Amino acid sequence: MLTGLNLVLVTILVASCQSQETEEEASDDVQYANIAAEIDSVLTDQYQLWYPRTVDEEYGGFLSRFTNDWQPEGPQDKFIVTQARHVWASSKIAKTDKNHSGMEKYGKHGYQFLKDVMWDREHGGFYEMVSREGEVITEEDGSIRKQLYGNAFAIYGLASYNQLSKNEEALHLAQEAFQWLEEGAYDTKHGGYFNDLNRKGQPIDSSFPKDYNSSIHMLEALAELHQVWPDSLVRERLHEMFRIVRDTIVTDKGYMNLYFAEDWLPIVYQDSSREVQKENLDVDHITFGHDIETAFLLLEAAHSLDFSVDSTLSLAKKMVDHTIDHGWDEEDGGIYDYGYYFQGDDSLTVTQTSKEWWSQAEALHSLLIMARYFPDDPRNYFDRFTRQWEYIKQYMLDSEHGGWYRSGIDEDPEAAESTKASIWKGNYHTVRSLLRSRDLLREMNQH
Repeated sequence: MLTGLNLVLVTILVASCQSQETEEEASDDVQYANIAAEIDSVLTDQYQLWYPRTVDEEYGGFLSRFTNDWQPEGPQDKFIVTQARHVWASSKIAKTDKNHSGMEKYGKHGYQFLKDVMWDREHGGFYEMVSREGEVITEEDGSIRKQLYGNAFAIYGLASYNQLSKNEEALHLAQEAFQWLEEGAYDTKHGGYFNDLNRKGQPIDSSFPKDYNSSIHMLEALAELHQVWPDSLVRERLHEMFRIVRDTIVTDKGYMNLYFAEDWLPIVYQDSSREVQKENLDVDHITFGHDIETAFLLLEAAHSLDFSVDSTLSLAKKMVDHTIDHGWDEEDGGIYDYGYYFQGDDSLTVTQTSKEWWSQAEALHSLLIMARYFPDDPRNYFDRFTRQWEYIKQYMLDSEHGGWYRSGIDEDPEAAESTKASIWKGNYHTVRSLLRSRDLLREMNQH
């Protein structure tokens, strides 16, 4: 039985613990709010840097290449991936940030270019590359080739623009692109899609018929399309790609194999000698940025399918954990580019130490998602999220000219003078990561 004194002591102890918990929660809320405000400020800078600077008022679409101080340079060829990503980014900004609803006009501008210039009116599908003036750029042999990868991003951007604008013509074009891929690129025997296509959309001979990158982004495109067009076939393909990525492309260790034969047999060199493995690192390696990005994309697809996230969440966590355990820089923060399990070694070797801009953005977002779901995990995802944000501010953001460096200047100092935009460097990764990280922080702050 508690004596009067003991009861008082217990009461004081409980009150003290409750007070400490309240103070910790308040401290967390302040941190959430502060980082959300910082991210919001960087987002605003992003908007102002890219738009309307990149908008090509003369020929349509978006300019592609800018120097480190944001001066346009070069011929400004236009790549379907970059053009479609601008449609997606400007549409998401307009829909998510009411203070920037004027961005819708850039989504419309980009949609018109996809429809009028990049869509092949004769054979269907989207061209890979056109000149600034809109002339199709052909292969060396004069042929016109297309890819699943670029067409997937076109669907992704068009679906996003339709979600914002309710423009039925944009949705119809996304539907046409889906049907075009269905008729040519879809593998009726083994499932999934071929990436390399001829002008009519039929698969062409390739050493790597199927791959991780086009597959994860087709998954992403189908998830976005399903939100605005809940067609039964779209859902079936979304579910199929979800299972292919989750159960075939992702390995038991939590990283992805990269290239596959038609029957989804991975093209890997795990049982080869170290010499052979090193000779084939360009096609068989571990890409930390794609792994940590795919963790999020699988969760997004599960949400679009109205699936419980439980089973997918465990795999997503495994992918994030593998990246943290093997690709995370414990000293400065940030994630490295590539790694590999060499024959005879007990652990993974980092084979490419650069820290690409898009990988850092994807890591930021996925770490925060894990912090939301697993606040008490010993890996302390929120601490890693804050360290990642500090890394980005110190080594990725250009305080003089604005924008993100190509890669972290801790590992790649020359990146400070590299182009701020190119056909492969747009704002899709950064806008998506920052938008969703900011909004998730605000949600966490309210709870």
